[in-house]
Amino acid sequence: MDYTGGGREAQHLCVLVHGLWGNPNHLKVMAQSLRAKHPEESLHILIAKRNAGSFTYDGIERGGERVCFEIEEEIEKLARAGQEITRISLVGYSLGGLVARFCVGLLDSKGFFEKIKPNFTTFATPHLGVRTPLRGWHNHVWNVLGARTLSASGRQLFTIDKFRETGMPLLEVLADPESIFIKGLAKFERRTLYTNIVNDRSAVHYTTGITKSDPFTNLDKIKINYVKGYEDVIIDPEDPVAPSDPEETDTSFYGSLIRSSQTTIGRLPFLLAMIFFIPLGVVAFLINSGVQSFRSNRRIRLHEKGLAGIQPGNYRVPLLITGMREAVEDVYENLNSAQSHEYLVAGTEEEAAQEEPSSPVLERTQSHLRSKSDVSVGGKEKADRHDPPTLALAPYQFRMIQALDSVGWRKYPVYIHKVRHSHAAIIVRMEKASFVEGHVVLKHWLDEEFIL
Repeated sequence: MDYTGGGREAQHLCVLVHGLWGNPNHLKVMAQSLRAKHPEESLHILIAKRNAGSFTYDGIERGGERVCFEIEEEIEKLARAGQEITRISLVGYSLGGLVARFCVGLLDSKGFFEKIKPNFTTFATPHLGVRTPLRGWHNHVWNVLGARTLSASGRQLFTIDKFRETGMPLLEVLADPESIFIKGLAKFERRTLYTNIVNDRSAVHYTTGITKSDPFTNLDKIKINYVKGYEDVIIDPEDPVAPSDPEETDTSFYGSLIRSSQTTIGRLPFLLAMIFFIPLGVVAFLINSGVQSFRSNRRIRLHEKGLAGIQPGNYRVPLLITGMREAVEDVYENLNSAQSHEYLVAGTEEEAAQEEPSSPVLERTQSHLRSKSDVSVGGKEKADRHDPPTLALAPYQFRMIQALDSVGWRKYPVYIHKVRHSHAAIIVRMEKASFVEGHVVLKHWLDEEFIL
């Protein structure tokens, strides 16, 4: 059954944009959930199709131009049938969130949002790129090699590109306060994001949650607070964590040994895969990357010449206001997840320069943690404050956080327990029993955040 389209009475267009290596089928459950909540008379659903598969290699900007073309094409088709669209919701999953943000700038430069009220949502989108917070040679190797295996999109995700005449990485341009992208995003009635706190092998919490720290690094040392009615999955963004009570954690030698053994045993499948299967997968991944990069470069040349069904000149507006599918994907994600985060050293000038909170929610969270952990029942200060350290992000990533937070986001951390592939589970990318928690995420989005 096709859940896309809508009735002639529908004035709200909802556009779904898939991620890297993705295709419209990845958003099937999301479309089904939307249709179950909102009938055809209320909502017209469009799943973007022009970026399917390896077309996602071609760069975020070309993906954005294709989606923009599809939106304009759909609205024009509906207008010819006498149907007027007065509201639009853009929903991006993973890389699709960045593609959608680029599309926002293009649409706004054409005055699109002067007549149409917009809303914006991302699920597990790497807003700050996928560069590993860097301190150490192994992280540096990953940041260098990983960036060169996904053609134009890879360079942009790892922020080693120079976008057109700006001389800056595309993701930094997307977050420039004076860009059409931030100006357009600021016009949205609501901006919501959902971010996995663990087991996201494609895009980790700091980048999908637009944050410079990660309070969920040591889950055994904190108590997680959930949104009422969505317990164990949707974390309360106003009061996400608190220090765990000492009696809740067995600090004895035996308890430490048990936790260590559980961690080691839990990682055995991954370690075995790294030893036996990953080398083979890496070879296949690199071969496939070379083939797909060659094809991508050919598509890019056709796109730039206007021979791919879209006239790129229609979307080349001033950017600054002032001036092997599943198997290969699994290998990439495993390699990405194997990289460890590094942090700025507390008390150094580098760390102090980033002390300002990145958002009001983060400031409330940090204040809440300090108030609960600094003072004991007797009024004496505790020594075990739970202040998450600042990640060793690049300077431009800190600027991106500040600019993106300036437009205001409703950020929902998500705790997927039942599967180690939370990146796919968060939107129920396929019908699997282990992805059941993703249905909770979609329900929260539709019941609490989606504005019809």
